[in-house]
Parts: sequence; structure tokens; C-alpha cells
Amino acid sequence: MGMTVLIPWLTGQAINQIHAGDKANLERLGAAVLIAGILRLALTVFRRLISGRVSLGVERDLRAYMYEHLQSLELAFFDGQQTGQLMSRATVDLQAVRFFLGYGLLFMLQSALTIVLAAVAMFVVNPGLAAISLAPVPFVVLVAQRYGKRSRPAMQEVQQRIAELTAEVEENVSGVRVVKAFAAEGRQRRRFEMQVGRVFEQAITSTRIQAFYGPFIGFLPQVGLAAVIFIGGREVINGSLTLGAFTAFYTYLLMLIGPMRTLGISLGMAQRATASGARLFQILDRAPLVTAKPDAGPLPAGNGRVELRNVTLRYTGSEHDALHDVSLEVPAGCTVAVVGGTGSGKTTLVQLIPRLYDVTSGAVLVDGVDVRDVDPAALRREIATVNDDPFLFSASVAENIAYARPDASDEDIMVAARRAQAHEFIARLPDGYDTRVGERGLTLSGGQRQRLAIARALLADPRILILDDATSAVDATTEREIKDALREVMAGRTTFVIAHRLSTIALAQEIVVLEDGELIAHGRHEELLEESDLYREIVEKGLPDQVFLNRKPLEREVAGL
Repeated sequence: MGMTVLIPWLTGQAINQIHAGDKANLERLGAAVLIAGILRLALTVFRRLISGRVSLGVERDLRAYMYEHLQSLELAFFDGQQTGQLMSRATVDLQAVRFFLGYGLLFMLQSALTIVLAAVAMFVVNPGLAAISLAPVPFVVLVAQRYGKRSRPAMQEVQQRIAELTAEVEENVSGVRVVKAFAAEGRQRRRFEMQVGRVFEQAITSTRIQAFYGPFIGFLPQVGLAAVIFIGGREVINGSLTLGAFTAFYTYLLMLIGPMRTLGISLGMAQRATASGARLFQILDRAPLVTAKPDAGPLPAGNGRVELRNVTLRYTGSEHDALHDVSLEVPAGCTVAVVGGTGSGKTTLVQLIPRLYDVTSGAVLVDGVDVRDVDPAALRREIATVNDDPFLFSASVAENIAYARPDASDEDIMVAARRAQAHEFIARLPDGYDTRVGERGLTLSGGQRQRLAIARALLADPRILILDDATSAVDATTEREIKDALREVMAGRTTFVIAHRLSTIALAQEIVVLEDGELIAHGRHEELLEESDLYREIVEKGLPDQVFLNRKPLEREVAGL
């Protein structure tokens, strides 16, 4: 930058010398200009390398911190978030911040330094002309402030609509099977076009603001330039100012006007980065609600005894309790079936055990210890869950099974697969255990995914096992095979089974009946048939086969345990 400011001074001196008839310094002047140009080239390359490394480093650290922070947030946070929205913040918004740090901020700093040095040099050459040429600067500052106030919210809305578009794309891709099954491609295309149109409209609004303020900021310095040419030119004609001094001054003024012209572009980048940064910090400033206490330790030794003491849970934003004053004691090694209608709180109840949610009041204890006093990671390593819609990663079959225990041997993985009745179908896959499953395991059938999820849970060897309707997607024969395996695994292990079939209820030693978040009955099947009208209704309406109304078949199934 200093060499850039030096060149006009050298040029002005040379013109004065040439005007005086002294041409001996031309070669030295040319060499000085060449050396200054080479130095500027080297410094520019160095500057861009450094700024690129710094901006990319900031992006890398921000992305890593963003991912780490997202992982630390409780499950309730993700219940109210769209995946596409989070993806947009972690990609598009981060890139906007990085681009500004790597280019926009650098241009602004470079322009500010150039303006300051050029202004100082102009005052040295001719203070009067310098004051005249810099008169528009306060107006430039005022216009830039006005531009920032109008542009920032407009750019933030652009980023928000881009995030909504990303969420729409992610949802369409994830649900492509449903879209094609209902021949809804045209409808989804229209929804996508509507989102694209919303982005376009808001981007046009932001562009209009930039289209006015950017050129206007560049126009204001032209007023000073016109005044300098008019006044300075008359001084040169009158002889009160040398041609060399005027040339140097004019060059300095052009150096000052250039950065002012690009100020609008830099400010636009700054406004977008500010809007993106605000969206990022909406996530980063969100403190986790489920955290470990400073003195939290591992779960003490035990066999998986679970106790709920007057537990009430109300989800954020809800007006009603998902669970209300639930008290339950489950002895170690006991298998409990949780039944009830849709929305009765079955899944909510079992999610409190691994502390995926914190109770609003009351306490959940595992082996006599409040789960809030235990390190969450240590607690969850002792609990395995199999959901009705299991999630598989885009990895090999073996890697998905070993997700609970990454250090498991191939033999351990195969044993878990055999116990989950999954080995035979895995062996028929193209690459066996090395076969890669598609995103979310959609290349496999529902029953195959559930058996892999069961194998994954078995490999974890938990003290508490949670089966959330884990056999809902398998046929009767496979269900029987899986339950034969589950009987072995559940022996001596505390197990919670969310049940919708009589055959699943048969796995349980005790049954818990929920209604509207309240525990209304607890006991064995035959006791509940006599004592609980709701349970009798669930059996009659949910399991209509007349054999289900006869207690003998169930007693034979229970006896088989």
C-alpha cells in the first residue's frame, strides 16, 4: 500500500523534472516504478494466501463448532426444526461469512487504508484542494449507514427464504418414494417453484436497494473530483500550482475515489455476512437444556431397576401435559409392556429413561440414581432402543450393526446378527456384511431394517432394552423368529416393550396402561382384563380375533417364556 502511494509522488517529481529539461532520472524512475510494481505483486499474492487461509480456517472452526453445538442440544430442539433449515445455516450462511472474511473485509480494510494514506498525501501536496476533494466524505458515511439499515433486514430475509428452499428440497428428496407413489411430481414441482419465486422476489428487493445505494456512494466522490479539476486546473494555468504537483494530486484523488466506488460492493457483502452471522448465532447462542452436572459420573453398578416418581412432562410450547403424575416401579430384569391409544404417552415415557427429555417435575431413577445426576453419555451406553422406524446410516451393514460398539469384532457382529435373525438375509446381500445400504437404509425392507436395529441393540449389551413396537414391520414368521431371539436377550434384562399386538404383550411379565398421559392401570394381562375397562377395550378393538379374548392362548404364550 505504501508503494502504491509512493508512485504518484515519484511520477509528479518526474514530470516536474522533465518540464525543467532534466531527463537524466527517467531510467531510475522507471526502475523504481517497476520495483514498486513487483513488490505490490508479491505482497498481493501473500495477502490473498493469508486471507484465504484465515477465512477458510474460520469457516472450518465455525462449522466444527456448529456441528458440535448441534450435537449437544437436546432432542426437543430438533422436534421444532426443519433439517433443511439447519443444513442451510451450516452451509450457505457459513459460506457467506467466510466470503466476507476472505474478501469483503479485506477490501474494506484495504480501501480504508488507501483512503487514509491518499488523504494524507493530498494534504501534503495541497491542503486547500484536499479539503475540497474530501468534502463529500461525510455524505458518503451517512449514505453508507442508511444503506446498512435498509439492506441488513432485506438480506436476512433472503437468507431465510434460501433456508426454506433448502428445507423444501431436502424434504422432497427424502420423501421421493411417497411423491412417486402418489404421482405428485407436478404438485411438488409447483411447491418448489413457489419457494424459488419467493427467493427471487426477496433477492430482487435486496438488489434494488443495492442498485441505488451502491452507485450513489460511488457518485459522491465524483463531485469532489469535478471541483478539483475545475479549481486545480485554474491554478496550473495561473502558475500557482505546478503540473507535476497537480498530476500527483489528481492521481491520489483517483486512488481515493476507486475504494469509495467499491465501498457499495463491500458493504453489500458485509450486510449479507451480518445477516448470515445473525442466523448462525441464533443456533450457537441456544444453550442446551439437557446438560450434565459438573460432578456427574457414570451410572452405578446395577441390573436395571427403573423407578418413576410422580413424573410430569410438558413439551415446550404445549398447553397440555404429555405425562401427568406417573409413578411406576420396574424391578431389575422385569419385562414391561406399555399399551394405550395413540398420543397416550407411551413413547414419551420410555424416552425419559435415557434422558432424551427432562421431566417437568418428579424424577426418573435407574438403579436408585436420578438420571439427572448421571453423565448422559454414560447413561445412554447402558440403554439400547429399537424404534418402529429404525434409522440406518449410509454405511455397510457391519458398520450399522457395530454403531453401538465401534470396537466390536466381526465375530461379535455376526453373533448379534444371528440372534436378531438377520444373518441369513445379510448373507444373501451382494457383499454380505460389507454391503452398503442406501441413505436411511431405504434399499432394505422394513423388516430387514428392524432386524439390523435389533442386532445393533443386542451388540450394545445394555442393562435396559427399549422396544418401541420393534416388530411392527415384519411378517408373522419373522416376528416369531425375532421374538425367539428376544426371549433369550430379555432374560435377566429390564425391558420396556411398546405393544400393539397380543403376541408382543405376551413377552411381558407386567403391563402398564396409559391414557392421556396418565397411568390408569398396572398389572398382568388376566388381572387387567378384569379390572381395567380401557385395557379390555384395547384388546377387543385393537386385537379383534376372538382367540385374543380368551386368556388361555396368552397364558400358554406367557408360560413359554
